Amino acid sequence: MEDEQSAETGFEMPELPEISEPPSQESGSIPTNDAKLSLEPVHNVLIKIQAVLGKTKVNVGELMRMRSGDIIDLDRKAGEPIDVWVNNRLIARGEVVLTDGLLGVALTEMVRQAD
Repeated sequence: MEDEQSAETGFEMPELPEISEPPSQESGSIPTNDAKLSLEPVHNVLIKIQAVLGKTKVNVGELMRMRSGDIIDLDRKAGEPIDVWVNNRLIARGEVVLTDGLLGVALTEMVRQAD
């Protein structure tokens, strides 16, 4: 899926290393406060989040003929959840909401992917 998406967008995110969960407080290895502090350096790492309303494919000729006001049919119906991607990985689904005049996404389902 990632290869297909990078081919469509021309953008490829580098693979990120897996971050293992810190030992729980019950194991006695690291107290909870220290575990939170150990992740502090990644709090300012930027990630790419995309809310995808839907997709379609068109050939270059159709794209070149498009003008303002044209409608592009997507593969979703009105009211269906949209996909939320983080660094090219599907993580959730949600619904479009309006907050203070801005569009947003209310997450309705977290997607669990098999590794």
